[in-house]
Amino acid sequence: MTDAELEQLRFPIGRVHPRSDLTSADRRTLRDRIADAPAQLRSAVAGLGREQLDTPYRPDGWTVRQVVHHVPDSHMNALIRFKLALTEEVPTIRPYDEAAWALLSDGLDDDIETSLTLLEAVHARWLRVIDAMTEADFGRELVHPEIGRITLDTLLQIYAWHGPHHVAHVTSLRKRNGW
Repeated sequence: MTDAELEQLRFPIGRVHPRSDLTSADRRTLRDRIADAPAQLRSAVAGLGREQLDTPYRPDGWTVRQVVHHVPDSHMNALIRFKLALTEEVPTIRPYDEAAWALLSDGLDDDIETSLTLLEAVHARWLRVIDAMTEADFGRELVHPEIGRITLDTLLQIYAWHGPHHVAHVTSLRKRNGW
């Protein structure tokens, strides 16, 4: 497999490229992408059996099951990061080892329904926070030790990309395997 083919499997919708010039309309579009992610992920995995859920979406990649469990893990962290940035002055957030989390028993073995339901609940809370934000709030900052100082506008873009990114892992695998 070529590097370009592996890149396509890793990033089926491309890499995220946050902008610094978002408008209110851009933010609404990004908010709506976040709102749509739980239903899109649920749809992407509908009807998959155990063997399919335990299939990696790419060589040396996570299984579909691990992807499904990863999304709410990540988005719970996103909600907390938003709340920290909205309530503290430039907080430094704590990153987590997502690859190690994916290897815990819940990521390897749990029924995906738990995580699909959790994702819906997290997004319901997160959207209430986003919807209450002012234009100025999107400029609030946090420090990510691996990325540096970023705004909530940047975080919004990253997570509006993140859900569709992982949905595409599943849908592209389904397409390749004829599922």
